[in-house]
Amino acid sequence: MLAIVCPGQGAQKPGFLTPWRELPGVEELLGSLSEPAGIDLLRHGTESDADTIRDTAVAQPLLVAAGIVAASQLRSEEDLPAADVLAGHSVGELTAAALGGVLSDEDAMRLVAVRSRAMATAAAAEPTSMAAVVGGTREDVLAAIERHGLHPANINSAAQVVAAGSAEKIAALGEDGPAKARVIPLQVAGAFHTPYMAAAREELAAFAPTLSPADPTLPLVSNAGGEVVTSGAQYLDAIVTQVASPVDWEACMATFRDRGVTAMIEVAPAGTLTGLAKRELKGIALANLNAPDDLEAARALVREHAGLAPSDQEA
Repeated sequence: MLAIVCPGQGAQKPGFLTPWRELPGVEELLGSLSEPAGIDLLRHGTESDADTIRDTAVAQPLLVAAGIVAASQLRSEEDLPAADVLAGHSVGELTAAALGGVLSDEDAMRLVAVRSRAMATAAAAEPTSMAAVVGGTREDVLAAIERHGLHPANINSAAQVVAAGSAEKIAALGEDGPAKARVIPLQVAGAFHTPYMAAAREELAAFAPTLSPADPTLPLVSNAGGEVVTSGAQYLDAIVTQVASPVDWEACMATFRDRGVTAMIEVAPAGTLTGLAKRELKGIALANLNAPDDLEAARALVREHAGLAPSDQEA
């Protein structure tokens, strides 16, 4: 039972698309995706520095395009079986929408272009930020976030919740955090997945009717409580709502566990979600698809696990 997962903002690194451009057709694919994205994806993925690609309006289209590129290369062998489930973290849900056939690659890039610009504009309206709270008990962490007037924006695992809100209140949380927990400020431009993004959600809602979502070819696990979505329209609605609502990745991993997922591949730029799975989904096989050198191992994992229930694998 195989899951393919798509990372969210913050996973990007300078030059991370450089090794992919050597493969036939990749430069052309990035060029075709650049037009609906409204940015030069090849340049930003191979030449731009960390500050440039930290910009929300650059980072989000770059991440979706990277996932599309990596997945297209993974599936270039025609006999490779399909994954059993797909999911993406935050903007990674748009990547999953493309990989699962809900949106065409072009429409996924059109959507992420609107999403990224709208979120960047909302973030610029007032000084806000985010911080990861690592450790402590869930009860104490959520109580401290509430006490400081902040929001739990990302529930990433049993040991990690990301708080978001005004920059001043994030600083106060760092001074007076929950017991036995570390508060780690994040280098992000705003309080994503909170009510501060209400204007961005409205802009996305106005844009969404220009898209024609199809029902997914594979089950999609939503950030909204780990629900398995089989309707393209429902998944698109969730993407719109999610901009100003918490990402519950812990619930997504619980759904993987309940469905008997035995292996996970994270598309480029990979490592964040497999890192969480290593701690939360002990025993499953993991692969990071960061470069062409990773393709052989990833394809072997697909052949070994796709379409298999846990009992099938044990047999």
